[in-house]
Amino acid sequence: MTLAPGLRSQLVIMVEMEDTAKRMGSGDVPVLATPRLLALAEAATVRAVEQHLAPEETSVGTRVELEHLAASPLGTHVQIGVELTEVDGRRLVFAFEAHDKHTVVGRGTIERVVVDRAKFLTRATR
Repeated sequence: MTLAPGLRSQLVIMVEMEDTAKRMGSGDVPVLATPRLLALAEAATVRAVEQHLAPEETSVGTRVELEHLAASPLGTHVQIGVELTEVDGRRLVFAFEAHDKHTVVGRGTIERVVVDRAKFLTRATR
């Protein structure tokens, strides 16, 4: 594992019905669901580190802070960017920000821990 602060990744989506609070059950309006925003931010963190881990390693989420600041209706393009801001042994801290063409949609931090995939799965299924 050779990870250092400054590592970045981003992804862009267009909000579709399956991304909405109404569809995900986190509300009853057709806008980007908070759980979907979090899942996208986590996916960007996974993408950021996947090429830097040993084949037997993976990372798992352990802590999240999320502010969902603005609604994104159907058809809105939302860009989610993440940056690795801290590496403390196997613990990784990412800052993320999501925005559309008008405003910041959300921001926060995600912590992940690098683990040995096989050992992790053994512990999880005991």
